[in-house]
This record gives sequence, structure tokens and C-alpha cells, in this order.
Amino acid sequence: MQDSAYFKNYHPTPGTWDEMFGANSQIRDHYQKVIQYLTRESIDDLNKKEDLAKRLFMSQGITFTVYSSGEGIEKIFPFDIIPRIITGDEWAFVEKGIKQRLHVLNLFLKDVYSNQFIIKDGIVPIDIIYSCPHFLREMCNVSVPYDIYVHIAGIDLIRDHEGTFYVLEDNLRTPSGVSYMLENREITKRLFPDLLPQCKVRSVTEYPNILYKNLLSLSPRQIPHPVIVLLSPGIYNSAYFEHTTLARLMGVELVEGRDLVVSDHKVYMKTTTGLQQVDVIYRRVDDEFLDPLEFNPSSILGVAGIMGAYRRGNVAIVNAIGNGVADDKAIYSYVPDMIRYYLNEEPILKNVPTYQLGNPDEKEYVFANINKMVVKRTNGSGGYGMLMGHASTEAEIEDYKNEILKNPRDFIAQPTISLSAAPCYMQGSLTPRRIDLRPYALCGPDGIEIVPGGLTRVALREGSLVVNSSQGGGSKDTWVLM
Repeated sequence: MQDSAYFKNYHPTPGTWDEMFGANSQIRDHYQKVIQYLTRESIDDLNKKEDLAKRLFMSQGITFTVYSSGEGIEKIFPFDIIPRIITGDEWAFVEKGIKQRLHVLNLFLKDVYSNQFIIKDGIVPIDIIYSCPHFLREMCNVSVPYDIYVHIAGIDLIRDHEGTFYVLEDNLRTPSGVSYMLENREITKRLFPDLLPQCKVRSVTEYPNILYKNLLSLSPRQIPHPVIVLLSPGIYNSAYFEHTTLARLMGVELVEGRDLVVSDHKVYMKTTTGLQQVDVIYRRVDDEFLDPLEFNPSSILGVAGIMGAYRRGNVAIVNAIGNGVADDKAIYSYVPDMIRYYLNEEPILKNVPTYQLGNPDEKEYVFANINKMVVKRTNGSGGYGMLMGHASTEAEIEDYKNEILKNPRDFIAQPTISLSAAPCYMQGSLTPRRIDLRPYALCGPDGIEIVPGGLTRVALREGSLVVNSSQGGGSKDTWVLM
């Protein structure tokens, strides 16, 4: 099969875990059926499938927004037709690790907003907590239904050169991307209808049903049909396609802040027949814009008085407010200690070694080795504001050091890890590109459920380690085998 024309440009990157090729350049067992299928397809056939995928993404409006782009606001999310494949055993390990981590992060949020035992016992420094801009004193001693703060988590995973899974970061506020996971699977069904059942690929389509079930369970009113809404910032938000998709799949109303009003500490939705009380809000509006009476007074995206209704238990909000203190990148390095502290267990999934630049010794070490580091803002996202030391000029490094010195606490550094590579279809050949994985975990009163798959993001530029869509990345369908 390696003699196929598709492999003429496939040269596994030295020092990198290749998802398809194993030792001695042998195709791994779980990729065999896919590769056999591809070798029976002509380049013209695969080009037609690739073109069909692009047309389906365009016609269905599967887009994302790049505010800084001069090419217009809406962009098609690039999709690679070759799936990323994960074995059942690999997935069982990942699933167990994510459940352990999410359980602990919920315990941490409950603790840090109430008794703060983890601070008193010296596990997490108090200054790290109180200097975090997303630690909200407004949430202290607020009763959260079932003590669940993180109802939806997107845990970013990478693999190193040995194939070991690492958690790159935790997304616990308003994690996005799940709609692309769902749409990628629907597109793949159109492209390879026979291949999915042949490979015994597990389904991801249950995600909206699981989420809806969890939202129903959080209703403060014990009524037959609680009112659930999805609160969106509006059409100019980068994830608006996702908001509309999830609202449609769950059969709930998609609303903006102007559609809701608070009266007598209860939230109501404006309808043509009058006000209707809202029980559960799946919000995609960030904390600081959620309630202009408590946070940003100039916000027009949220609802005045919603925090008062939330404190009194008259409405449930998903995810809980104030979760950012748990996914701050400066807090990330303490998660393994949290697992040991709360559960008396060893972490199943490893952290990437992390240096906090607010620590003078660690900052000095990072500055001396910055060409081997990736430096990030502790509250950055989307791949913005990062320094890739190995790919930066001396001038760029010096400018970045000056930014760090203004407020070192706002930065962390991690050694450059060679992300694993997977085959991508490009111009008639299979070519390796770097990838990561964001599985989505849903936490409800009955426990944590993770649909078998996730969003595999791809650094489409040759040699790039940055997979974010805003930085030129794309995605591919993620197959978990039975």
C-alpha cells in the first residue's frame, strides 16, 4: 500500500508520533481499512469528495468568524477528509483521565468559592487565586445546583513523540467547537457511507440529547416542561454557527440578552404571548458581559439582574459563573496536586511541564531557554498572543520579554512539544500534519458522560504546531473504534 500514489509525499516527521505509521513505517492496524479503501479510490474520486465537503460546509453555513481578517468576517472551517482514528483502548484511557480531571476541577471550584481548604492547606497559593481576573468574589458562597460548576468541558489533549497523552489546557467557561465535531461526522457519512460501519466507528450524535437531558435536570422548578434557552451574544460572535446548531438540535429557544428580562428575581423570556419564565440558561456569553449591574456596566449582551436571580436559585446557568479561575493557565500547573489532594490518587493524564513567569527563578530559566519554549498569556485563547520560541526572531523575542516584564503573572511557558501527526489529503497525496484533540465532557447529576470522539484540530501549514482555526488551522473527523 505504501507504493500507492497517495504516499509519494508522506514522510513521517522525525521525532514525532505518527498516528498512522508505526515502527518500521508499517501502517498501524486501526488505519488499515481506511488506507485499503483509499488505495481503491482514484485521485479524481478523492478530489471530488474533497470538493463536495467544501460545498456542503458552504451551503450549510459551517463557518467561524475572524475579526482581524481583511478577507471578510465569515470563513469556512477547513476540513480534511481523512479521519483521525483512535483505538478503543486508547479512548478508554483518555475517558478515564478526563473524568478524573473534571471531577476534581468541580471539587476545586466548590472549595475555592466556599471554604478554601486547598488554599489554607498550602496546595495552591492564595496570590495565584486572588490575582486571577476570573476569580469572581460575587460567586463566593453561592449555592450551585448539585455542586456542579463545570457542566460542559473541552479538555485539549496532545501526544508527545512517544505517543503519551498530555492535557494541554482545560476549557471550562464556554468551550466551543462541538458543532464542528457533529458536522464533521455528518460530512464523513456523506463521503464514506460504507466505511464507518465497516470500521465499527462509535457514534457522536448523542451529544445534543445528553446535554439536553442534563439541562432539564437542573431546572429549579419541578414542572413537566422546564423552559430552557441558549443565550448567545449574537450573529457577530465567532461561534454563532454553533449556537444556532445546538439550539436547533436540542429544540430550545436561541435568545440574546435583549430577549430576556428579570423581574422579582426571576428571568423571563419575551414572547408574542407575553413573558415566559426561564428555568435554565445555557449561556455562551462571557462572565464579564453577563450582568451589567454586577460586572461590565456597558455590556448590552447580558441581562440586568440575572445574577440576583441566579443567587436565589430561581434560574440555573450553564456553565456556572466564575469557572475561569479553574482554567486560568497559571492554575493549570496545580491540577495534578489537586487530584492528589482531593482524591488521594495519581493523575491519569499528565500535564505539560509548565513554568510560571511570576516566579522569579522560573522566569529566569525560561528567559535563558526561550528558544525552546512556547510562552502564553494565562488568559489568552485562540492561539493569539503566543510566542513560539523556536520560530521567532531575536527582535520578536526581545519585544515579548518586555511584555512579560510588565506583568509576569500573566504569562506561563511550556517546552515545545512535537505534536503528533496524522495523514491529511492534500493535492492528491497523503501528507502528515500536526494535530490535537478536544473531547467534550458533559457533567450532570448522574455523572460525567463523554461522547466517543471530539474535535481533532489540524495545523494545515507545513511545519506549524498551531492548530487554532483563527491561525489557519482546520479540523478532521475523529473516529473512536469499538
